[in-house]
Amino acid sequence: MAEEYDVVVIGGGAVGENAASRAAQDGLAVALVEAELIGGECTYWACMPSKALLRPGNALAAARRVAGARQAVGGDLDAAAVLANRDAFASNWDDGPQLAWAQGAGLTVIRGRARLAGERTIDVEGADSTRRLWARKAVVLCTGSVPVIPPVEGLSEVELWTSRQATSAEEAPVRLAVLGGGVVAAELAQAFARLGSQVTVIEQADRLLPGMEPIAGELVAAGLRDDGVDVRLGTRVRRASRQDGIVRVDVAGGHVVEADELLVATGRRPATGDLGLETIGLEPGEPLAVSDDGAVTGVGGEWLYAAGDVTGRAPLTHQGKYAARVVGDVLAARARGQRADPVPWTRFAATADHVAVPQVVFTDPEVAAVGRTAEQARAQGVDLDVVDLDIAVAGSAVHADGYTGRARMVVDTERKLLVGVTFVGQDVAELAHAATIAIAGEVPLHRLWHAVPVFPTISEVWLRLLESYDM
Repeated sequence: MAEEYDVVVIGGGAVGENAASRAAQDGLAVALVEAELIGGECTYWACMPSKALLRPGNALAAARRVAGARQAVGGDLDAAAVLANRDAFASNWDDGPQLAWAQGAGLTVIRGRARLAGERTIDVEGADSTRRLWARKAVVLCTGSVPVIPPVEGLSEVELWTSRQATSAEEAPVRLAVLGGGVVAAELAQAFARLGSQVTVIEQADRLLPGMEPIAGELVAAGLRDDGVDVRLGTRVRRASRQDGIVRVDVAGGHVVEADELLVATGRRPATGDLGLETIGLEPGEPLAVSDDGAVTGVGGEWLYAAGDVTGRAPLTHQGKYAARVVGDVLAARARGQRADPVPWTRFAATADHVAVPQVVFTDPEVAAVGRTAEQARAQGVDLDVVDLDIAVAGSAVHADGYTGRARMVVDTERKLLVGVTFVGQDVAELAHAATIAIAGEVPLHRLWHAVPVFPTISEVWLRLLESYDM
């Protein structure tokens, strides 16, 4: 006999937790199925531990940039203390508190590997047995993503690190090679360099952070080099091997990089390869296409939903949680017999995925970006103006001696609205939400002019951007 629930959520990470708890608020019987730790990748192996590794180095560097504090700072980071603090942020990989939260939210937590076995039917393989579940109303897939290992000769046979091994490492290796140039590669390269590792970054593209404005990659690369990181751009890896504990990475041109550990950070793909999608006519291994209410397209009956990285729409934890809240609200409303059409900018549509996705790269300098880059906007046919300037305001001067930073504002010239903003510099992360509000709210520039920034803060850069646009 199958166990029946109104909603079955597969994946107990941050996204699944949000979808499940939101659906359960109106009394729906919700099962949350997780094969590993409740709280998922972000809690234990990504967002939280990586930021815990980065913050001490950023704080120390910030102190050294301010007269008076600089003279009080001596020595380098205490690597053991940093790693212990990281352990605390990852709850020592104990999901007891998260389990208690889920149960307190009225969720039934089921441990095991879940696979679809047909419409509304899920088999959960546990340690000792397999349970069959039946979803009366909906199944929600929130299984996240998995690392991509590129087809480099020998790489699949090499013992290597992905982000999981890096963020849970018990010590900093003497030498670390990082394959990739995206966010994970840049953040962890800097974290380990500041913990004392000799770090080499190998990236095939001609810049870091290729999905962002070029200035972001340029300044982050400069920041890494200031920390002693050997950043090799436009460099193709030919083969990799490990012998006697030493990793050898052969790159084009006959050069060899030797390291004690190799971190492969070359992207992630939706985790749909082992979900039983073939039983309902979908292709395993592919992103799940969804409408703005989270319903998976190509499946009849409005019973299958998805949110987060598994959809490939906006692979960021905060954006996945946003989409999950939409899905939970949609399910709760439809269970009450209410209409829940995905009308843009209502609680039943993840509209922001298309125009106002914020992201922060927690390197030093930080990158805070929202919306589209100038290149992306042009490709979408937007007539635009671009304003570039240095972040040179009273607030930045207070934050650091010789503050170095850049800002870019991308304006839709026809509608006189912002479509993209990027800040690069120390302590710019907190500028992201103001930009998100301006873009998501479609605040006209003539009104944004009246949002007066506080003196002296780095937010004064908004005034300078608008002045440069002849406001």
